[in-house]
Amino acid sequence: QVQLVESGGGLVQAGGSLRLSCAASGSILSINSMGWYRQAPGDQRELVAVVSNLDSTSYADSVRGRFTLSRDNAKKMVSLQLNDVKPEDTAVYYCNMVVSPAIGIRRTYWGKGTLVTVSS
Repeated sequence: QVQLVESGGGLVQAGGSLRLSCAASGSILSINSMGWYRQAPGDQRELVAVVSNLDSTSYADSVRGRFTLSRDNAKKMVSLQLNDVKPEDTAVYYCNMVVSPAIGIRRTYWGKGTLVTVSS
């Protein structure tokens, strides 16, 4: 079983910065992609940023230029640096990983979420 544990959420003022981290543990042969999604109250969960195993990174238009995704394969960690945050960035942020616990098997895992609140 694979578990994802997020950290780093909290309250931040508009224009400030915050760093989210996610560490994976369990039976992992390889990691195919790592990323972050978010869900604001009343909204659907949306992609924030994702990086593939080929180091190709994609960002939502709303965060490009302000957020930076980074991964550490050896530590099985992915981080999201949030800069110049805005009130509309307020949401629960979820870590997501697509991993292969064994050859030929691919599964998607989610963290429990960490709340980011941006005050104006």
